[in-house]
Parts: sequence; C-alpha cells; structure tokens
Amino acid sequence: MAAPSGAASCEDFAEFQELLRVMRTIDDRIVHELNTTIPTASFVGKVDPGQTCKELYESLMDAHTKRERIIKNCISQTSAVVKTLKEEREKAPEDAALLKQLRKEQTKLKLMQSELNVEEVVNDRSWKVFS
Repeated sequence: MAAPSGAASCEDFAEFQELLRVMRTIDDRIVHELNTTIPTASFVGKVDPGQTCKELYESLMDAHTKRERIIKNCISQTSAVVKTLKEEREKAPEDAALLKQLRKEQTKLKLMQSELNVEEVVNDRSWKVFS
C-alpha cells in the first residue's frame, strides 16, 4: 500500500483529513494484509512468510512515521498562523474580521491536535493486530 507522497496542505482542514484518511488505508486493511501475507499450506514453499511479514512491518512503520510528521508539521504551521493573528489582534482589538479569522485558526489547530490522539489509537490498534 503506497501512501500519497507530497506536502500536506494545512490550509484546508477537510483536505488535511482526507489525506490522513487515505494514508490510514494500510491500518484499516491490516487484517486483510496479514491474511494475504501469511501463506496457506499449499503456498508455503512458494512464498517467504518472514520476508513478506517484514515488508508489511516496514510499510506500516513508514506509514505511521509519515502521518505523524504531516500532522506535527501542520500543527506547527497553524500554531504560527495563530500566533501571528494574536499579535495582529493585540494591535487592532476592534477588528471583528481578524477575531473571526483567529477563532477559525484556533479551532483548526485544536482539531489538528486531536488528530494526534486519533493517530495514537489507530497505531496502537494496528500494532495489536499485527502482533
């Protein structure tokens, strides 16, 4: 299962979530992947289960690392935007549009931070199944 490569767009939260959903496909299909990795009795001589299991392990590790990196990168970018907006807000406390934008970015930041918790649950579940 190849995960999409390329930079994640942190501007649009829906796009960010869609990217994570696609990248979590390997975790969603872990039972299927394991079932196709471990050969049946008739295929034992044709497939090296140790090698295919190792490849699945490495692809799972790679997927987890990439997703965590993307989430943390977007949290960092959004935190910087929130900080900038807060500074601008201090200079212009009466600007309603600025306040609205700040609240929007703060909400997006909280949602992205909650994705770290989701990621932890997804990873734990996958490793329990894999083990």
